[in-house]
Amino acid sequence: MPNPVGAAPARYSDRLLVVVGPTAVGKSEFALLACERFGGEVVSVDSMQVYRGLDRGTAKPTPEVRGRVPHHGIDLADPGRDFSLGDFVRAAGRVIDSIRGRSRLPVLVGGTGLYLRGLLKGIVEAPRRQEAIRARLLDLAGRRGTPHLHRLLRRVDREAAARLPAGDRQRLVRALEVCFASRRGLSELIRASPFGADRYASAKIGLSMERAALYRIIDARVERFFAAGLLEEVQGLLRGGCPETANAFKAIGYHEALRHLRGEMDLREAIALTQRSTRRYAKRQWTWFRKEEGVTWFTVDPSGPDRFSEPLAHAARALGRG
Repeated sequence: MPNPVGAAPARYSDRLLVVVGPTAVGKSEFALLACERFGGEVVSVDSMQVYRGLDRGTAKPTPEVRGRVPHHGIDLADPGRDFSLGDFVRAAGRVIDSIRGRSRLPVLVGGTGLYLRGLLKGIVEAPRRQEAIRARLLDLAGRRGTPHLHRLLRRVDREAAARLPAGDRQRLVRALEVCFASRRGLSELIRASPFGADRYASAKIGLSMERAALYRIIDARVERFFAAGLLEEVQGLLRGGCPETANAFKAIGYHEALRHLRGEMDLREAIALTQRSTRRYAKRQWTWFRKEEGVTWFTVDPSGPDRFSEPLAHAARALGRG
């Protein structure tokens, strides 16, 4: 029987339940069922659900779903702000401690592999955000273009510059900020901080699906995002002062919607491009999460009424509830 949200379930030896897999495969639905069965709370591991106002195109849980199970890691920052990996890891770590303090099960769910890896294995001990340096770098990017930051980074940290695209303003600013604040390159700091075993004991469930079926679900979901008001949401963000250069507008769907509103493509093209980009993103997620250690994978049938019975049973055994 499911545990009511307010009930105090048995302890789980401080283990986490981690749910990974490509977008639209059913991770959130599975996590909801797991929370209700095991007395858990969801910790979203999604780099775009952290932004307030990005609702239509991020599959953010509805108020009804949040009423069934507590959700964390959502609506943490204004969309005009660059929310970093370090910001997420610190916030999520506090949430996990709080959930454990209530003798409940943290259930990590989401598709941002870098966020999950940073949370489980820790991140490089780099200087905190330096607003004065950051402001000067952003001003420089505004006057001379983001590629100028890339050329500057090549002079001070060639290894980091080789990894970063010339147009990735957020990460270029951060890499330069670290160099100027610490007088050490980000690459040097990474080499000095090798990642070892996971910091948290966990049971890891991977959900997969026959690729053609997943792509049909993705295409239909993108159609629903636009029908539900994605364009109007983007217009509202712009009216609210969110700059077009904000990191939030790099999100799949938001980037394409913005291009449509600029007149660069018609609506049908924007939808088709969003569908294609989402399918490609799902492929990258498959590749990333297949390399994640300790994941037990299950192939789910989207039409099966009991499609989550096997992964739920495995989770129960792994958590000592089987």
